[in-house]
Amino acid sequence: MKKLMAANWKMYKLREEAGAVAADLAARLAGVLPEDREVLVIPPFTALEAVGQAIAGAPGLALGGQNFYPSAQGAFTGEIAPEMLLDAGCRYALAGHSERRHILGEDDAMVGRKVAFGLASGLSMILCVGEKVEERQGGQLESVLARQLTAGLAEVAADVSPAALAIAYEPVWAIGTGLTAGPEEVAGAHAVVRAFLVDRFGPTGSKIRILYGGSVKPGNAGQLLGIDNVDGVLVGGASLLAESFAAIVTA
Repeated sequence: MKKLMAANWKMYKLREEAGAVAADLAARLAGVLPEDREVLVIPPFTALEAVGQAIAGAPGLALGGQNFYPSAQGAFTGEIAPEMLLDAGCRYALAGHSERRHILGEDDAMVGRKVAFGLASGLSMILCVGEKVEERQGGQLESVLARQLTAGLAEVAADVSPAALAIAYEPVWAIGTGLTAGPEEVAGAHAVVRAFLVDRFGPTGSKIRILYGGSVKPGNAGQLLGIDNVDGVLVGGASLLAESFAAIVTA
């Protein structure tokens, strides 16, 4: 399975800039993208079309959505459906990002509904999990991850394709703070996630990709990708510039 290098642009970039940065990224990676890397760009909804056009035909690059509501359609003002993401050219979507959980109030049950509905709708899903600083300091890492993974994967079929599901471990205290979990902390958390996946899905669990997210930069990407059970990265701030994200992708 290729390492998944995902760029989460969050609530940044208007259409023109988004398209230009995506085109710059595609040009920088043309002919130099490692064979074992898959690149995913996840822009805001308003920029999906511009980014999709910019990376269309670029080998190894895919488009993703940051969020959706777990329903095919309906009276859900302000929301977007998985089919709408697919119609816009998306192959992937996120669920359970820490900002959705801790700023926008999504609970574990809602995250689980999104994961299952997204998969059933034809999207590949990235389930985000991770602990707050007080939870890590309180020795609750394993219990927090177990709770989030149990709820997030509750309705996922046992025979899910490992290509359709990924887990992103993002320690909340390392997101946008400049802090990065050390190699031992990353290895330990990813080992917990891997053990859960194998217990939940059997041999398939050993093939599901686990990404690390939390202040990933060109300077630390290579080290992170060399850690056991790190099968890619979910990048925020450092993905906003084509130069820095291309350096991470090729690290």
